[in-house]
Amino acid sequence: MRCELISVGTELLVGDTLNTNVQFLSRELSLLGIRVYYHTTVGDNPERLKDAVRIACERSDLIITTGGLGPTQDDLTKEIIAELFDRKLVEDKQVKQDILSYFANREFPMTSNNFKQALVPEGATVLRNDWGTAPGIYFDQGERQVFMLPGPPREMIHLFQSAVLPILKKNENQLVVSRYYNLSDIGESAAEDRLLDLIDKQDNPTIATYAKMGEVQVRITANGSNEVEINSLLDQYEQLMFERFGDHIYSLNKESLSDAVCRMLLEKKITIATAESCSGGLIASQLTRYPGISEVFGMGLVTYSNEAKMKLLDVSADTLEKHGAVSEETAREMCMGLKYSSGADCCVAVTGIAGPDGGTDDKPVGLVYIGVFYKNKLEVTRWHFKGERQVVQDKTAIKAFNLIRKAID
Repeated sequence: MRCELISVGTELLVGDTLNTNVQFLSRELSLLGIRVYYHTTVGDNPERLKDAVRIACERSDLIITTGGLGPTQDDLTKEIIAELFDRKLVEDKQVKQDILSYFANREFPMTSNNFKQALVPEGATVLRNDWGTAPGIYFDQGERQVFMLPGPPREMIHLFQSAVLPILKKNENQLVVSRYYNLSDIGESAAEDRLLDLIDKQDNPTIATYAKMGEVQVRITANGSNEVEINSLLDQYEQLMFERFGDHIYSLNKESLSDAVCRMLLEKKITIATAESCSGGLIASQLTRYPGISEVFGMGLVTYSNEAKMKLLDVSADTLEKHGAVSEETAREMCMGLKYSSGADCCVAVTGIAGPDGGTDDKPVGLVYIGVFYKNKLEVTRWHFKGERQVVQDKTAIKAFNLIRKAID
């Protein structure tokens, strides 16, 4: 099935709004085995929108539009598509009631132009929007399916998951199953190189790699009519993944590295404490994003100054004088001082130079020491991260989580 996504809104063209809808839809549709061939973005102009939809009809079997379904005069998606498919707009009483109910629970009054959203193309299926006033719309032209979804990402995602997915799955005869392998401590190019022989001959299953800072995700997707056969095929590829990546694999689902570490800490009931200098509490912040982490995370210190390192972590003035705040010796004393004050099973300490100033020939910007103490073993490692200040901090946190993962695994 050839799919085209049409994003409607001048704010997207001029860069005022980031178009996250196409990223979400492309990813979700690929999991169904539906190939997205085109992304089209068009402003709130009736003629250009009409041209975009007409072109999509000539080359695509599935068209999904986002945006242009609201109450204002420049919201024209529904009107243009109804005209192209020769369908009259008729009032849907249920949608009108939904709009009235929506505003009845709001502090601000409803204006009459909101009833424009209750007009739908004749014969179309209304996809009720519990999170907003503009409903989604679906109709099947036989050789072509058309979905119109609201533009706000929160509403669009909700409608796609609750209403569009069931329709698409019902219309597809094939089963599609994907497995995910999250990798750390390896770059995307290196990961792809280990998979090139499989990628070059891929047909079913297909292999895709996705990278973000410090992490790589490999998605393997197979399709067929029999779930047992699909999983048998995926099992063969899973064995190859573990043979080729070993302990680079930190998770078999979509969770981030920090979430995987938090899950491991909770599952193993390992308490943790952090002491951070150059990362300024970033590691602690990522820990606290995970629900329930308070069961194992009790202390996070930001010891930015030498005075704080001495007072809170018992780092000696002599160590700071001889070796400096950014040194293996200081990281070691920070870690042991944290162990003494927190009593946590796992203690993590970081100190470094995030930049852009403060570097020297001996200690350049991006130099970071990370100490991890666990099971009576303390290991301090030296790293030199490239990039601007925030990048250095982000890379420090990622590396710290990977070191924690390896220590407690």
